[in-house]
Amino acid sequence: MDSLLNLWADSGLSQLSGGQFVMILVGLGLLFLAIKKGFEPLLLVPIGFGTVLVNIPGAGFEAAPVYDALGHLESPGGLMYYIYHVGIESGIFPLIIFMGVGAMTDFGPMLANPKTLFLGAAAQFGIFTTVIGAVALSAAGIFDFSIQDAASIGIIGGADGPTAIFVTSKLSPDLLGAIAVAAYSYMALVPIIQPPIMKALTTPQERQIKMEQLRHVSKAEKIVFPLTLLVLVALFLPSAAPLLGMFCFGNLMKECGVVARLSDTTQNALINIVTIFLGLGVGSKMSADKFLNGETLGILALGMVAFCIGTACGVLMAKAMNKFGKTPINPLIGSAGVSAVPMAARVSNKVGLEANPHNFLLMHAMGPNVAGVIGSAVAAGVMLSMVG
Repeated sequence: MDSLLNLWADSGLSQLSGGQFVMILVGLGLLFLAIKKGFEPLLLVPIGFGTVLVNIPGAGFEAAPVYDALGHLESPGGLMYYIYHVGIESGIFPLIIFMGVGAMTDFGPMLANPKTLFLGAAAQFGIFTTVIGAVALSAAGIFDFSIQDAASIGIIGGADGPTAIFVTSKLSPDLLGAIAVAAYSYMALVPIIQPPIMKALTTPQERQIKMEQLRHVSKAEKIVFPLTLLVLVALFLPSAAPLLGMFCFGNLMKECGVVARLSDTTQNALINIVTIFLGLGVGSKMSADKFLNGETLGILALGMVAFCIGTACGVLMAKAMNKFGKTPINPLIGSAGVSAVPMAARVSNKVGLEANPHNFLLMHAMGPNVAGVIGSAVAAGVMLSMVG
């Protein structure tokens, strides 16, 4: 009888708390959304699975290493502990993913129409507005967010998962799970969230505006631009240099044409391997005690506000530019200023085709889309510099 009692006491069922059970269901829900609905499966599959793993009682996946009084190791840490501390707390995984994203990015549309930089910059207003809103809600006693928490939540508005994870791991690691899930969920929901905002802020005539064909961008321009961008950012905002540095390095490998094997590895094998461990590492921060609280709902709500404001500001900036510019810009491409590459650009093109079947905006929308990646990285650097 004692042996049976001991066996039951050691089982996961006897140790399972209500919160852990709920979080296991949350993990399974994320897997359902990724597999059945196709919501950002590359990240939500490992995040969902990691959530299930870390909430299994007694398994020790997140256990920290234990040392005796003399500093000798008594028991090693769990798998999830090392994945998080080696790859995410250090910032390595998000930076490697940014390098892969850079290797898959074409600066051509943005260089062909430099005005789209303003659209990418305008879309970042959602980040800073939400930071102010989170601080105000905390001052009113509704939530208990520090300025670091507010900065991490605001970054969700950039719709850039690696950037959100990088900033949060530095400023508010306890919020990493909720912020990562919010960031990637809203990225997946771009086709649902953005079109109503775009249509509400534009007239049918504006949505039908046809844009001129983009000029050809030379190879020399594509090589010089990432180098120039990195030097300028490193000089004026060093805290943004890690993200943009890896982004520009990946892009340079693609454009220079002499390291095709490295570029191919970065775009495929390397980014895929790191994505697996990044997702598991984020899942390790989704334990019941860190995720199941009122702040999580606040993060999800504020993240949605940030994303919607960013979309709206991009569209409104395009409309404002049409008031002063000679060459008309279709305001729909302003919504691509959030850095959900290339989904936001595809949504701009889709809404444009609905208004005019002969209106192809995809390449035009890629300009502000790429500018949004740069803008979100710069915004992240500002946050780290101001409150880090």
